[in-house]
Amino acid sequence: MADKPKIIVCDATLRDGSHAYSHQINLDQVNAYAAAAEAAGFSFLEVGHGNGLGASSLQVGESLVPEGAMLRAAKQQLVNTRLSVHVIPGFATIKRELVNAMEAGVDLFRIGCHCTEADVTQRHISYARSVGKEVWGVLMMSHMVGPEVLLEESKKMQSYGAQGIVLMDSAGAYLPKDVDAKIGLLASKLDVPVGFHAHNNLGLSIANSLAALEAGARIVDGTAKGFGAGAGNAPLELLAAVLQQEAYPTSLNLYKVLDAGDLAAKLFAGSLPDSNGITIVSGLSGVFSGFSKPVQRAAKQMGVDPRDVFFELGKRKVVGGQEDLIIEVATELARRKKNVP
Repeated sequence: MADKPKIIVCDATLRDGSHAYSHQINLDQVNAYAAAAEAAGFSFLEVGHGNGLGASSLQVGESLVPEGAMLRAAKQQLVNTRLSVHVIPGFATIKRELVNAMEAGVDLFRIGCHCTEADVTQRHISYARSVGKEVWGVLMMSHMVGPEVLLEESKKMQSYGAQGIVLMDSAGAYLPKDVDAKIGLLASKLDVPVGFHAHNNLGLSIANSLAALEAGARIVDGTAKGFGAGAGNAPLELLAAVLQQEAYPTSLNLYKVLDAGDLAAKLFAGSLPDSNGITIVSGLSGVFSGFSKPVQRAAKQMGVDPRDVFFELGKRKVVGGQEDLIIEVATELARRKKNVP
């Protein structure tokens, strides 16, 4: 049997976890957790607003600390672990956010978009590659289209210069068979490594991450204690244990990964995700996990069931960036409830 390839493990605790913490992560927490991530041996540590560079706003939530300060603080704690950022064109500009992040010492730029809109990443990917930075393409809400569409969009990103392609299960809607079909096709057809970013809405984040590796993925994401939007991400302490059990080579120190998880539980006490009726329905409806809190607020305000709001958003195929539709949907459901035309 051939030796298994070394797996790149990316820690998104200080980025995806920002969703669960209402984007109020402070510099003390950044410093403490970044030091723990370095000790644990993660390949990359992703830092910033939950929606990525430049996303701090009234619409999606304002960060407590400017992103430049967060990035510089994290960078000071890292030696072998490299610093990464999530970038969505539209939130982040090249001349401001990308350049500032480069000056702060970011090593990897993960340029993301909706799964059918790879075209919008061309300028950002091309620019970051032109100045010698490592760049991956990220296809978000990837459950919404089939394998062939994802392959077409991935090839576009690859042609722009992306050195890796990551599929995000942004709604936690995947089943292992879906992962196998989509990751398997990309891994067999692309010339760059393929990765998977799991969410845990249906309790399958670890199973789906393992399915991705078995289908040919070489990159997996996770967060300490699953700290992230909605029901959270693949818990890194569990992911590290499974990788060791399955004899996948990594740069991880299992005990230090476990320590990082324990630290996160203290640093972010009261905000760690759990599985509940809302997060499960988010996965079933295929709606972005980060909508959990605003959906519950809108449903309470309008006197409707938040689960109904999620299913209606799913019917409309709403994606991240369309938060304004949450109130619209809740209002419409309230009118129906009262039989108001």
